[in-house]
Amino acid sequence: MRNIFTIARKELSIYFTTPWGWVGGAAMAFISSFFFMFFLNSFKEVQDKARIKGWANMDPELSQMRNLTDGVIVNLFGFLLFITLFIAPFLAMRLFAEERRQKTIELLFTSPIRTIDIVLGKYLGGVGAIAAILSVTLVYPIILAIFGASQSGNALEWSTVALGYGGLLIWGAVCMGVGMFISALTESQMLAAVLTFVILLLWTALGAQAAAVEEPWRSAIRYVSFDTQLQNLMIGVLDLKALVFFGSIILMTILFTHRAVEAQRWT
Repeated sequence: MRNIFTIARKELSIYFTTPWGWVGGAAMAFISSFFFMFFLNSFKEVQDKARIKGWANMDPELSQMRNLTDGVIVNLFGFLLFITLFIAPFLAMRLFAEERRQKTIELLFTSPIRTIDIVLGKYLGGVGAIAAILSVTLVYPIILAIFGASQSGNALEWSTVALGYGGLLIWGAVCMGVGMFISALTESQMLAAVLTFVILLLWTALGAQAAAVEEPWRSAIRYVSFDTQLQNLMIGVLDLKALVFFGSIILMTILFTHRAVEAQRWT
C-alpha cells in the first residue's frame, strides 16, 4: 500500500507542478462560472414571473425552478459532466504515454514495485487531480447556501448536492480509468487524449441511439450508456445499479491496464 500511495502522491504533485492541472482547473472554473450565472439568471427570471402570474399559471416544465437545488445546481451538474468529459482525457493521457515517450518507464519496470501497485498509484493520482479540479465548483452551492434564502426562500438540499458531486467524482474516475488504459497502449499523449475523448463521447451517446433499435437491444443499449446510468445520480437519487455499473467499468479498466503494462514489462 505504501508504494501505491507514494506513486499516487508523485503523480498528483506532477499535475500541479506542470501546466496540466492548472489549465484544467482554470478551464473548469471559467466554463462552469459562465453556466452557473446563466442558470442563476434563468432561475431569477422564472421566480419573478411566478410571483406575478403564480405557479399554477406557469409552464409545468418550469416546476424545477421552484428551488435553487433543482433550478440551478442540478442543471449545472449536467454541464459539469461534459466539462469533465473534455478535461479528463487530457489529464489521463500522460499517465503511461509520457513515461514511454521519455523512456522513464524502464525505471519503473526494473524497480521492485509490482505492476498492480504502479497502475493503482497512477490511477489514484489521476482521480485525485480530477477531484481537486471538481472541488473548484464547490463555491457555487456555498454561494447559494449563503445568499439563497433571501432570493428564493428555499435552502439547498444538501443530500442532492452531495450525491451529485459523488456522481461527478465517479464519472471522473471512469473517464480516468478509460484514459489510463488508452495511455498504456501508446506513447503519443495527444493520440491517447483524442481516442479517450472519442470513446467516452460515443459511449455516452449510446442512450440517444437506443430509440432506433427494437427490444431487447433497446434496453441493453440504454443500460450500458453512461448518460442513462448518470441520470439518477445527477438529480439526487441513490441508484445502486449505477454504482455497480460504474464500479465494474473502473475495475475493468484497471485490470486491462494492468495486463497491458504487465505485457510491456516482460517484452
